[in-house]
Amino acid sequence: MKIFKLVLFTATAVTAYAAPPQGNDHAPGRLLAQPRLGASANGVGQALAKSGARLEKTLDRINVHVLQVPEPAMDQVVAMLQASGLFTFIERDHVRSSTAVTPTDPYFSSEWHLAAIKAPDAWGITTGIASVVIGVIDSGADWDHPDLAPNLVTGHNFLTGTSTTQDNAGHGTSVSGSAATASNNGLGVAGVSWGNKIMPLQVLDATTPAYDSAIANAITYAADHGVRIISISLAGTSPSSTLQTAIDYAWNKGTVTFAAAGNGSSSTPNYPAAGNNVVAVSASDVNGTFASFSNYGTWIDVAAPGNNILTTKLGGSYSAWYGTSFSTPIAAAVGALVLSVKPGLSASALVSLLEKNADDLGTPGFDQYFGYGQVNAYKAVMAAGTATTDTTLPTVSINSPGNGATVSGTISVQGSAADNVGVTSIQFSVDGVVVASAASSPFSFSLNTANYTNGSHSLKVTASDAAGNTGSASVGVTVNNVVVSDTTPPQVSIVNPISGASLATVGVNVTINASATDNVAVSQVSIYIDNVLKCTDTSAPYSCSWNTKKATSGAHTIKVTGWDTSGNSASASMTVYK
Repeated sequence: MKIFKLVLFTATAVTAYAAPPQGNDHAPGRLLAQPRLGASANGVGQALAKSGARLEKTLDRINVHVLQVPEPAMDQVVAMLQASGLFTFIERDHVRSSTAVTPTDPYFSSEWHLAAIKAPDAWGITTGIASVVIGVIDSGADWDHPDLAPNLVTGHNFLTGTSTTQDNAGHGTSVSGSAATASNNGLGVAGVSWGNKIMPLQVLDATTPAYDSAIANAITYAADHGVRIISISLAGTSPSSTLQTAIDYAWNKGTVTFAAAGNGSSSTPNYPAAGNNVVAVSASDVNGTFASFSNYGTWIDVAAPGNNILTTKLGGSYSAWYGTSFSTPIAAAVGALVLSVKPGLSASALVSLLEKNADDLGTPGFDQYFGYGQVNAYKAVMAAGTATTDTTLPTVSINSPGNGATVSGTISVQGSAADNVGVTSIQFSVDGVVVASAASSPFSFSLNTANYTNGSHSLKVTASDAAGNTGSASVGVTVNNVVVSDTTPPQVSIVNPISGASLATVGVNVTINASATDNVAVSQVSIYIDNVLKCTDTSAPYSCSWNTKKATSGAHTIKVTGWDTSGNSASASMTVYK
């Protein structure tokens, strides 16, 4: 008798059973029981049969039995199984509530695209925060729409130069609504994001088309006003150095631009989507397949739903649209949800997170239709929750010239920058104006002092890391120049690749090397691909890395133009093939 009591005590000490909880958070008539290590299968079977429990199945990986038990006999069965000493735990098969959020918007059930990107699951984590603003570059927005107006913040009209951005074309209103309406308000539709605000940046209206100059102006305006996410549902087949420069400017400020792939069912690159530092968005349909109207190609980054998207309509109503115009703000809004969880993410970290957590719907891995896959809001915001944010500032030192030095002619500004993770960009400014940049340390910037008046000037070098942290160093110098007349242009040549080269043999990343010399000094060398500015250097060696993944098949022209300090210029060009 004493031995029996000891065994029973030991078994009960390692056995856990939770009494039936209140409410309906468990499956009636079902238990979960794990046999203890070393318990014989025969003994366990006899104990189950004696108690009246029936084995339904076993979770083999964790050795847990799923048991069917008459609900009225539940307590008696549990007591008998506990007394056997053969189980490490016995518990109810509980019901876990989904973290998915169902909004009160009456048309939510018709918005198939929200479930497709797992937006309701993401809303259990975040519905967006007002400080993360989505800049929508389009035809403005309907400020009188009851389901959109509460989520609008003052933007800018680049046609009139005012802050009046009332939409009269309709496209901008519908694009904006697919990103972020005033959701869960018992009215109309739900947006991908509820709490992120929309900044309308108007570049077209019912009579005026969208010009690159206006779009570029809108991009830089958004970046300068703290907008981290830009959505552009505009496209064309002509590349633009102006647009690319504006996009790079925004990228360097931590702003990510999402752009529509276009609706031509073609692989022809559309811009700005096919440019660098842009998230090119193609369209998927309700079946999770590629939308037939969407453009495609190696320049696509991600996909998002773009067919039968129910959204806000100019005039206060609602309508269903299709096109990559709607895939783009949907993807952009996912990016805004991610930044709502982790605002400190850098532009590159945000894009990488979206790509790595996309649903791979096409060919396994990257493909020309879905890119890295269809955006998944839930997986993205979950990943953002575990992403780390770097808050350590880079350190910068300027070794030459020294503070207070008197300088003339062309001088070299040299020094180093360091960071706990890594320096991503270095900018050199004179009197507060950025004149050159570099990607790594140590740095060496060439400065022609003939471009500045004699007297005092401030030289500053600022380093940034991937999280957007910056550090800087400054020196003051005195310029003392004698004016020299120069009419001789530089001598320019392309060193690599060779004329007529096949990019297939060179590789995806092509390094373009150029040579430029001058009788006085070379002030700048610019490298163009098919007449679109790719890189600019102010000091030798002059080089540029060209990722040809998004380049079309056929001939491509590389041109190098060099300027001297007097404004004289010369060019060299060649043709290569993909």
